[in-house]
Amino acid sequence: MADEMIDLTNCDREPIHIPGLIQPHGVLLVLQDSNLEIIQVSGNTQKIICHQPQELLGKQLSDLLDVKQIQKIQQCLTGDFDSINPLHLSIKHLNKSRYFDGIVHRADKVIILELEPKKAKQKTDFVEFYHQVKGTITRIQKAPTLLEMCQIVVKEVRRITGFERVMVYRFDSEGAGCVIAEDTDQEMPYLDLHYPPSDIPKQARHLYTLNWLRLIPDVDYQPASLVPTNNPLTNQPLDLSLSVLRSVSPMHLEYLHNMGVTASMSISLLQNQKLWGLIACHDSSPKYIPYNIRTICEFIGQVMSVELANKEASEDIDYKMQLKSLQTQFVEALSQSQYFLDGMMQLKPQLLDLVDATGAVICSGNRCIQVGETPSETEVHALLDWMKPQLHHGVFETRSLSKHYPPGESLQAIASGVLALEISRVHHNYIIWFRPEVIQTVNWGGDPNKPVEVLSDGSLLISPRKSFKLWQETVRGCALPWKPYEIATVTELRSLIVGIVLRQADELASMNFELQRSNEELDSFAYIASHDLKEPLRGIHNYANFLMEDYAETLNDDGVAKLQTLVRLTQRMEDLINSLLHFSRLGRAELMRQPVNLNELVQQVITTLSITRPQTEIEFRIPQTLPSIECDRAQINELFTNLISNAIKYNDKAQKWVEIGYIQQPELNSPLSTTLPIFYVRDNGIGILEKHLDKIFQIFRRLHARDEFGGGTGVGLTIARKIVERHGGRIWVESQPDQGSTFYFTLVAEEIP
Repeated sequence: MADEMIDLTNCDREPIHIPGLIQPHGVLLVLQDSNLEIIQVSGNTQKIICHQPQELLGKQLSDLLDVKQIQKIQQCLTGDFDSINPLHLSIKHLNKSRYFDGIVHRADKVIILELEPKKAKQKTDFVEFYHQVKGTITRIQKAPTLLEMCQIVVKEVRRITGFERVMVYRFDSEGAGCVIAEDTDQEMPYLDLHYPPSDIPKQARHLYTLNWLRLIPDVDYQPASLVPTNNPLTNQPLDLSLSVLRSVSPMHLEYLHNMGVTASMSISLLQNQKLWGLIACHDSSPKYIPYNIRTICEFIGQVMSVELANKEASEDIDYKMQLKSLQTQFVEALSQSQYFLDGMMQLKPQLLDLVDATGAVICSGNRCIQVGETPSETEVHALLDWMKPQLHHGVFETRSLSKHYPPGESLQAIASGVLALEISRVHHNYIIWFRPEVIQTVNWGGDPNKPVEVLSDGSLLISPRKSFKLWQETVRGCALPWKPYEIATVTELRSLIVGIVLRQADELASMNFELQRSNEELDSFAYIASHDLKEPLRGIHNYANFLMEDYAETLNDDGVAKLQTLVRLTQRMEDLINSLLHFSRLGRAELMRQPVNLNELVQQVITTLSITRPQTEIEFRIPQTLPSIECDRAQINELFTNLISNAIKYNDKAQKWVEIGYIQQPELNSPLSTTLPIFYVRDNGIGILEKHLDKIFQIFRRLHARDEFGGGTGVGLTIARKIVERHGGRIWVESQPDQGSTFYFTLVAEEIP
């Protein structure tokens, strides 16, 4: 169907753009840019323009063309070749009935002029051109579906050109092609047949994007070589990528012979500047299509290329609207959630519908949420590690994972198709969708495995297959392909999510600014509390004592008692202010993390408390050696001091005990699920009523009378919670009245071996 390579080891690299030959139905002249001197010609000039090649070299183009025609060509050099070609030219000293279509373009620092003979009456004006294409264009635009449009095009192109067979040949993402529309009277239909990527290799597909139309009037032609062989200015083969006469690869000619095709014409179909497919025309007899007819066909191909996007947009419109609705739901959920994973968790069922998948995985940090049929978490992490370098603009998609990722062969039943979306590489946020394999039968136009012959020198020779009859293959390991608009939906979703994240980042920055301002105000309050409030408070305290000392004889017992109460109140108020200052400073002080042996630290706390309470008989239990962790030693010392002293204080039993330990797995009622150690301080004291469990960590909250159980300010457990949270952990309590309490807490830090 197109130019093909010869050497298997040189697949996709055959230099088909520099064959050094042209097809002989026209001539080629290479001109120096500065003065239009002829410096290279095709070897068939004598036959077509009655001048020997050597005779033309070194001559000016003005020796062949008159002044008006030279001016036309010079105008081309400063304008757009596509809008000017073809030029209507005639050669001096030739019979005036000999006219030519002239096609001009630049390449390799030279001007290339190609001349194709024509009859004078072939000149087409705009009105004639309009009437030729008007009806065809209208039918193309009105076609309700893509396939119906393709069928209209093949019928119209066959009517205009007279080819025996006209097809629309569509490429898939891997370069293989399929005939999706056909008009022919031949016995063997090619409709719905597939062709491997090697039938039209990469370099040939590239040339189809440069030239909208490619004509081969007769595969049995004898090519005309260029004289001299190389471009004289570069001493390299002349680049004929844009040439309409460029000679055809011998492999492709053999391919056409094997198909029974003598004449061929291909019209490119482009979408988003990429080759979408071809309008392929075949005939069993030689067939030259005049340039004016080719122009009409080229125009039809361009209009069809424009309409491709419109037709594909109208396909599956209900499904596309559903995807848009789901996309909106995702955006709303994510915009209202503080964290990415929280928003995604709300829409787990819709996640599969978003791209018609059977399984999906949401990854955030080290967590993976699995929905539907998916590989294991270990397999997902391995796949994601492999896939990250393969991402293109944050997206990776394949319908056959095992072709790219060998371990994917064992996942074919659930993950042959993979579509991955990177939300944030920094925060490790990804969504991966999966589809299972769909075992299918593919109808090929002949065996796609080309025969390979080993030559005497050991090299490999590949030749085109000789049969194009139906050849069926069972294909495994492939899922249904991801449709372009499904990929577009998730790509757009990624942009919307990133937009939400950026907006949330702005809001967080604003909150941080407000928090900084609040902290500054808190600092100001702390200063006032420590200086402005405490100074008059000390004055009140001191003057009350002075009154009692200086006027004790004057005051009666009631007056002295009131002054003593005033002294106690000022002392309590100072204790409250000091506690508040300590709590405020604790939240802003920088953590000084270091390795700390908790076993030694707890023993020191117990020793200190035993010295301060020598009259209290209490048993301290440490069932296992406590681990070493990274933490702020001073703050953790205060944490254990507060919890153990409370356990001692709030105990009315005759035999008191306090147990300090840790567990590696959470107990039944733990609000956490972690493998980090969970520490606890347990006692057999008075316990706490259930209705008070959520209040005990509030600042200045006391559950007993002020002077009961040794008094206090009610800030100790609030400070304990602050210390735990600053270390990244959490604290909670379990308790039963009269049986005791257990305070659990985590300190998010790795154990030191």
